[in-house]
Amino acid sequence: RKLKDALLVRFGFAQWLLGFLSLSCGGSSYTTAYNISWVSDNDYIQTGNTSTVTYTDGASSSSVPIRFFPDSRGRQCYKLPVRKKDLSSVLIRAKFVYRNYDSQNQPPAFRVSLGRRITSTVDLRTNDPWIEELVWPVNNDALLLCLLAVKGRGIPVISSLEVRPLPLGSYRNSLESSSNIILRRSYRINSGYTNGTIRYPSDPFDRIWDPDQSFAPFHASSSLSTLTRFSSSNITESPPASVLQTARVLSRKDSLSYTLSLDTLGDYYIILYFGGILSNSPSFSVTINNEVKHSDYTVTSSEAGTLYFTQKRISDLNITFEKIKFNPQVNALEVYEILQIPPEASSTTVSALKVIEQFSGQDLGWQDDPCTPLPWNHIECEGSRVTSLFLSEINLRSISPTFGDLLDLKTLDLHNTSLTGAIQNVGSLQHLQKLNLSFNQLKSFGSELEDLASLEVLDLQNNSLQGSVPETLGKLKKLRLLNLENNNLVGPLPQSLNRTGLEVRTTGNPCLSFSSLSCNNVSSTMDTPQVIIPINKKHKKQNRIAILLGVSGGVLFATALIFVIMSICTRRQRNKERDITRAHLKMQNWNTSRIFSHREIKSATRNFKEVIGRGSFGSVYHGKLPDGKQVAVKVRFDRTQLGAESFINEVQLLSQIRHQNLVSFEGFCYEPKRQVLVYEYLPGGSLADHLYGSRSKRLSLNWVSRLKVAVDAAKVSEYTARPNLQAGAFEIVDDTLKDTFDPESMRKAASIAIRCVGRDASSRPSIAQVLTQLKEAYSIQLSYLAASAHTD
Repeated sequence: RKLKDALLVRFGFAQWLLGFLSLSCGGSSYTTAYNISWVSDNDYIQTGNTSTVTYTDGASSSSVPIRFFPDSRGRQCYKLPVRKKDLSSVLIRAKFVYRNYDSQNQPPAFRVSLGRRITSTVDLRTNDPWIEELVWPVNNDALLLCLLAVKGRGIPVISSLEVRPLPLGSYRNSLESSSNIILRRSYRINSGYTNGTIRYPSDPFDRIWDPDQSFAPFHASSSLSTLTRFSSSNITESPPASVLQTARVLSRKDSLSYTLSLDTLGDYYIILYFGGILSNSPSFSVTINNEVKHSDYTVTSSEAGTLYFTQKRISDLNITFEKIKFNPQVNALEVYEILQIPPEASSTTVSALKVIEQFSGQDLGWQDDPCTPLPWNHIECEGSRVTSLFLSEINLRSISPTFGDLLDLKTLDLHNTSLTGAIQNVGSLQHLQKLNLSFNQLKSFGSELEDLASLEVLDLQNNSLQGSVPETLGKLKKLRLLNLENNNLVGPLPQSLNRTGLEVRTTGNPCLSFSSLSCNNVSSTMDTPQVIIPINKKHKKQNRIAILLGVSGGVLFATALIFVIMSICTRRQRNKERDITRAHLKMQNWNTSRIFSHREIKSATRNFKEVIGRGSFGSVYHGKLPDGKQVAVKVRFDRTQLGAESFINEVQLLSQIRHQNLVSFEGFCYEPKRQVLVYEYLPGGSLADHLYGSRSKRLSLNWVSRLKVAVDAAKVSEYTARPNLQAGAFEIVDDTLKDTFDPESMRKAASIAIRCVGRDASSRPSIAQVLTQLKEAYSIQLSYLAASAHTD
């Protein structure tokens, strides 16, 4: 009989061991004396560094592996497989150890999440090691356990991670919506037992039962034990027999109490275990926080039973057993904090975002749920609803139909994402309040904007929109800002947009206003503004002087001829001045940059006093405008001055260029024999100064600084390479590298550089590809510097 029982027990253990997962975080594989196999965590996480720490705990010394995560951006997640069949719950146990492994004496604090819920904050200043136990309802084949850094609180670290299957249906009794609840262990007490903890193999589910000598009843009651075996088949939690064979029993007073402090104010789940180890059958009432929960509970001899309770909004716990007949007793108790699992985002939203990530051609780090426990990068949420999406500077090329599935969006920012063609696939976004499509190459308004009934801000600046503004935009009654700056729009604006509370921005278009008269003669495409320059023509004499006979008449003729010549020159000068004035008026109607007079230029530069640069085109002077703004004034030599058409084209181009990495164009001066361009002044010098000018001798740029320069320069090149811009020449000069660098970062930067100078032009990468690879190299170098404690 005993042999049969032993075989059954061993067989049961073996079956459950199939569901055990024991990860040695940062360590190697090994097997314990109880035949539990521990494996390295390398196959379950791809981030973090490893180390080993040795510390003394009491009389013993322990050496444990750890994994720490110096890259504190985002979540550091373990993906844990879970056997879904025949399981309703699993126990997750994580151990966190610091013990000054980094010699910094700064124990970290960080958060832990399980699935969609942040479950706790680990503070290793309080307890080191720190153990977290969580009961998770199985609803997927895998779950994520993640560490989340807290800004300024150190680097997350973990030592071990365990997954243990629990009995079917356990830890669900008396719980509402149990499938959406995580239980976080506060206490698991083996009442009446004082000789250390009990766990596997005594408990086949490897729960850790703590002795109760640290609690008040230990000093005011008796502990009893027996070898009697109980029938506990009616208890779904299946406590181990050794736990039911000990009890805390009241011996001298009328009540037996446990007073337990709790970590946080919250809702708690309480399980009380009873086993009839006495010859009599005691009866007693159970009171929790001065409220009678069960008025007459009887423990039947040689039988086992349980009571389940939930307590809401408590921060401490008192459990009291009041005597009714014989002596009250309790064999074990468990206390868990009840954590509600947030609702998940809709499957439609998740699928749409995954398609958008794939469509972008980039790994955006989107995994699990987009909103919980923390929102994904580029996303903001309200509860489980994705309400904001920010994808600026990602090469999308078009607004794909899947954007229309994000029905809860309130903000959509797609500025500088290389969008072309018409605005499309946004008509279904009925909650959209802010739409930013600026700095793209969109050419048409499309037909869906009028459906955005909630829209308040529409930013379409710096696109290639043509024609007139559609009347249907007036249907957007909540619109308060419409930005149409720097497009190719002409014609009168719809009067429905001319209302109080709506700001319409139109500068940088050929002709766009609420007046129909001012745009009657302007074509619907953005033509180069025509500046009328007088052309030398032969004029017939208006006054012919009769040739006087004789030598005396010749003198009079010469005098008259000189007078006519002077009159013609004066007329030509007046025509030039009048044409310059007409050109200025046309440019003002064209909404170009500021037009300066030569007198203003002369005053700003203090009569061209301070030269800050020279070139083949002319000189550059330092200037200061009346409002105090400093400018760089580029004055062309007479021999380098452009023709009228070329100069106006240059002004038109410079007026359109707006980029954070390019010097902004402030305005120009155009007068006879005077062509002046006015730019923003850079007191820190130019990129060339820092790379190979005088400033380069003062400080050698490190690798991450060089990558940052390359990324920003690539952004400029990508911007100026657009069809509506004519890029100039850009040079990047690299000095000898003197700082440390990550080899992978260097490899990525070098490989894309080599591809850029390939013999076959068709095999060279696009500027968008260059920018993407340089960004990756830059990110790798930043991670390397963080890991190696570099700060420059």
